[in-house]
Amino acid sequence: MLPRAGEVLHFSEDPAIGRFVPHVAATAQQAEAYVWAVDALNAPCYWFPRQCPRVCSWGDGVPRVHAIEDVWLDAMRTTRLYAYRFAAADFAPFGDRPHAHVAARAVSPLGPPTEVTDLVRLHHEHGIELRVLPDLADHFAGVRERGLEFSGIRMGNAGIGPAGPFPTRR
Repeated sequence: MLPRAGEVLHFSEDPAIGRFVPHVAATAQQAEAYVWAVDALNAPCYWFPRQCPRVCSWGDGVPRVHAIEDVWLDAMRTTRLYAYRFAAADFAPFGDRPHAHVAARAVSPLGPPTEVTDLVRLHHEHGIELRVLPDLADHFAGVRERGLEFSGIRMGNAGIGPAGPFPTRR
């Protein structure tokens, strides 16, 4: 599930959102309220249950790899996501090296959401290796040490902070 040309996507487990209103997310590192969306490069980083911690990595000549903890595999198989399509023109890149796109005003999707099921199969269909690990800490450290492009999402749910594992895990 990737955006078409001129579009960005927002993934949600809620199939009934008619209008997206900017808000400050609970995990936000900025004070501004936004509606968040992703482009084709970053959309696969959101083919997961919302709360699932994951490490997504890629690089020149390096195959794309996504990693989760094994306790999340059943949720990966059963969670239903919904992809909302938006006009990319309604969003602006966020940050110097944009990993997301934001709208500072309310926006409506281009149509009803598309249901996204079998997230494990979706990874396979797009040639993305999905690694299922007992723990993400060592993998995350290795990705950063190799200097790969990466996205670590919901890492706090795995007991991992911005600089690495928290002193006490779970």
